[in-house]
Amino acid sequence: MSTRPHTTAYRGDRLWLAAMIHRVSGVLLAAFLPLHFLVLGLAISNEAQLDGFLHWTKAPLVKLAETGLVLLLAIHLLGGIRVLLIENMPWREGQKRMATIAAIAAMAVAGVFLVAVL
Repeated sequence: MSTRPHTTAYRGDRLWLAAMIHRVSGVLLAAFLPLHFLVLGLAISNEAQLDGFLHWTKAPLVKLAETGLVLLLAIHLLGGIRVLLIENMPWREGQKRMATIAAIAAMAVAGVFLVAVL
């Protein structure tokens, strides 16, 4: 039985990086969900605590965190579209360029959100 030596040379590739960022953004979005559900619960059960939480969300650091959340959503959405294209369309040479453009688009979406909330 012949075995090939283990290599990690592919890890510097833009498409590998795009796939890894897609996975990490999914994990971070999943980590945000308990907080989201907590706030939804406050909206149902305790109006005073919800008002206090909503007042806290006006802080600049929270606005920055919301911008990060929008960035994660945009990255994960564009990464998911990329996966759908890879799995359902023939391979094309420009996919690395498209992954780079998707990353720039995600940052632009987050930038527009940041400008809108500040």
